[in-house]
Amino acid sequence: MELSVHRRWLAAILNLLFLGGVWCDCTEEGLEIEGGEYTLTHGLKLYSTVIYQCKPNFFPYPDQTRQCIRDRWQTVPRSSRNIRQICRLVECPDPTVLKYGSVYPPQDRYFVNTETTYECDSGYRLRGSVKRFCLANGKWNGSTPICSRDDAGNHCPDPGIPPGTFRSGDVFDIDDEVTYNCNNNLMYLVGSRVRTCKEGGEWSGIEPSCFYKYTYDSASDINAEFGGSMKQSLTELQSIDDIQGERKIKITKNGILNMYIAVDISDSLNKDDINKSTVMVQQLIERIASYAVSPNYDILFFTSELKVISNILDFYNSENPKTLENVVNDLKNFKIKDDRATGTDLNKVFKHILERIYIIENTTKSNFEDHYHVLLIFTDGGYNMGGSPLANLQRIKDTIKQEDHLDVYIFAVGAKIYEQDLQPLATDQRGRHFFRILKEDMDTMFDEIVDDDEVVSLCGLHKMSDNSDTKQKIYPWNVKITIQRGLEQSKTCTGAIVSSKFILTAAHCFHGDLPEKIQVDIKHKINEVEKYFIHSQYNVKAKAHLGISEFFDYDIALLQLKKDLNFTIDLKPICIPCTKETTQALRLPLESKCTEQEKLLLKDFNERLHFLTRGDTVQRKDVYAKLGGNREPCINQAKRLPNVTEINLHEVVTDHFLCTGGTSPFVDHIACKGDSGGAVFKDYNQRTIQVGVVSWGTDQLCDDKLGKLVKSNEYSRDFHLNLFKVVDFLHLVMTSNDQNSAPTDFIDN
Repeated sequence: MELSVHRRWLAAILNLLFLGGVWCDCTEEGLEIEGGEYTLTHGLKLYSTVIYQCKPNFFPYPDQTRQCIRDRWQTVPRSSRNIRQICRLVECPDPTVLKYGSVYPPQDRYFVNTETTYECDSGYRLRGSVKRFCLANGKWNGSTPICSRDDAGNHCPDPGIPPGTFRSGDVFDIDDEVTYNCNNNLMYLVGSRVRTCKEGGEWSGIEPSCFYKYTYDSASDINAEFGGSMKQSLTELQSIDDIQGERKIKITKNGILNMYIAVDISDSLNKDDINKSTVMVQQLIERIASYAVSPNYDILFFTSELKVISNILDFYNSENPKTLENVVNDLKNFKIKDDRATGTDLNKVFKHILERIYIIENTTKSNFEDHYHVLLIFTDGGYNMGGSPLANLQRIKDTIKQEDHLDVYIFAVGAKIYEQDLQPLATDQRGRHFFRILKEDMDTMFDEIVDDDEVVSLCGLHKMSDNSDTKQKIYPWNVKITIQRGLEQSKTCTGAIVSSKFILTAAHCFHGDLPEKIQVDIKHKINEVEKYFIHSQYNVKAKAHLGISEFFDYDIALLQLKKDLNFTIDLKPICIPCTKETTQALRLPLESKCTEQEKLLLKDFNERLHFLTRGDTVQRKDVYAKLGGNREPCINQAKRLPNVTEINLHEVVTDHFLCTGGTSPFVDHIACKGDSGGAVFKDYNQRTIQVGVVSWGTDQLCDDKLGKLVKSNEYSRDFHLNLFKVVDFLHLVMTSNDQNSAPTDFIDN
């Protein structure tokens, strides 16, 4: 098998050494780059690599890296040029390849921030973008403009000519092929080089692109392909689709997803690249934990040797199965050693994965056809040992057999990327699975992976980053409730979306109000209420005979909206106790009972919870529910209220309440005006589960400071209705009044 370019260069180096050549370290002479900076992987030592960086919108030219070889900084593979390094302005591929149309303005080169406009000749119709901009990563925004005739009589539409390419083939009937190449030898092609007109009138594969060496994929680029495919892999959909070349895995209810993740830690990558790759893997696993399907993981780090972090076969051990927590902890605890093994053997990675797949096939027998496999490789592609992995990749494909049950993604990291070696591992007729990642984007690469229309109906999903621009995505279930009682008497409460039809809030917000007087503000849009339900045992005057003016046991209400909500990335329901979906979110066995959810969510004597307050913006309040032996000292502070004594304390503060507040062991926040009815919630496995409703408190510390974060004092306490104590009410109302849409599926106690 032919050696890769960089391996042939290494062979030449070793040959020179064998012949007796003596190589020395390098000097700083010739290192500088005009308009930019550089870093060295191993100082001025032999084989050290200099990595060049430029400001945004510029790229290093002619090389992104050079290596110290024979006391000189040289390009690997070696170039005959010895050009001084400079930072050049980024340019995009030539768009004037458009046939039967014109591009304005006509230019020899199209640099970053250039705007282009497209027009078709008479008799031709434009498909694609009318205007496009050259982006900082060397790509055009929008879609490829195509000028075509409606009366051409072709079986397939004109597939177009993307910028920077030239196409062979202008006949578009069944089985006709078109072939693409790059029109500049400084570019490389990503996507389908050959596309075939299929009987259904669509083209095989995906549209190709020609990129310069400095071109990289933004986070949005990667999420559009990888994120979209993965999200559909993780939501237990019922079918498997292949739409116009878009690769979309959809796991059936009985399907099993196996993920094999390999991270390159060889010397060709610096520690920062490796650490960022490791963080990306950890972020990805934590994001995936939000979904319905929980994959089996095989995770390893590799040089010329393999270090297995998670053995996928442990997930098939019924006696002691591997847990996700084990995987994440092992990943966090892994430390990169300075004395890493020399060399890189990417083929050994694919051989390892192949062996795992063989074992899984033999273990699962006839059920193997229900298994889906995703390979994620983080590397620069610089393998110099073990030969090409293409043969073992083909064996993997032959073993799995079903083409739509396997995806291979390559995430190219590092300053020097060997595209020609990596692309064949990831790119085929189904899609573009090779991504070149900019280091600055690695920290947030998978931020958007949960934001997709396919999964918005899953309860408790939310964006994790916390800034003012994304509050609605962090708390997509939070709503404001206003009860109109005249301009001077309007009351404001908070609520939570618990289904497409229902809003959960507190009963004390309402005093015989008509439904038409209740408005629910969701994303600054007013939603009308059809009717509302208050717990049959709620009676604010129930303890009046004891001198207790207000009694809040069973302080819960459900508002039924006139129109069902359409869930989006920033409009989703929160999870509530004792439902099948919450069982799934908590990753409990499907046969689990409600009590198991409660034990998991409310298990600590000081259980950290949160609720929200709204003013000009939404803010989170942090509290600790005092449980077990800590509960009694907490609720004792209610005796400071008029007519509450040791004798009647537990009649006022029943077992249905969670107690928060005080300054020990932590200083809690306290509820303020407008917080009533809000969700008291816990984040678990990237999902949000509501465990209580903000009900009442002992002290007014806020002075009507709407939306403010106010801290508790030593004595102030808040009491929140524990939803686990009123599940029967939720079950009764939501299942008997939610028949037009999918009813909430409750489980047994």
